[in-house]
Amino acid sequence: MANSENVAASSQVEGLFGAVDGAVGLGVDIVEIERMRKILKRSPAFARKVFSCEECCYCDATSQPEVHYATRFAAKEAVLKALGTGFSEGIGVRDVEVRRMSKGRPYAVLSGRAKQVAQSLGVRELPLSLSFTHTDAVACAMAITEGSVRAQQQRRDPMEELARQFKEARTLLDDLDAAEPATVKPQVPDAHAAMNMVRDAQNAKEA
Repeated sequence: MANSENVAASSQVEGLFGAVDGAVGLGVDIVEIERMRKILKRSPAFARKVFSCEECCYCDATSQPEVHYATRFAAKEAVLKALGTGFSEGIGVRDVEVRRMSKGRPYAVLSGRAKQVAQSLGVRELPLSLSFTHTDAVACAMAITEGSVRAQQQRRDPMEELARQFKEARTLLDDLDAAEPATVKPQVPDAHAAMNMVRDAQNAKEA
């Protein structure tokens, strides 16, 4: 759902995350919000076929459903890129669901074939970051294994490095939107919040 300019930006962002030691993979996807709006208007049944009931209820309750549907579609793509599959190997679009924690942080729930692939890779965590401007929705996902956690613990400042890479990724998104002022406020954690997201995931597992 992304144009050629966004595809190039997506590749740049994925490259930024490639330096994180031990990660199974990293995925980034960009979806044009206007295109999603047109699809939803043209095919009302699209949302029910692609998204879970919980996802639909959340998006439909917002003032701009197309924005949140776009971020969730981008998230599905990003997660599957992180797992190295995309929508192949028998994985369906509803095998990846985006939910929100009590404080609003997004997280991915896998089922079906997507869950099987993640388990076979030994994926322990799937940190997810969502963002949008007035034109595009963006999602970044990281598939982390036990090995990657050990590698991060051995690094001098693993959280600082991860935060730096999130910040650089967000800078690329800002550059895409530099031509016009954004009319939609970003809903996603900044670099510090992204750092805490991974730290919390590690602490929760160790507790």
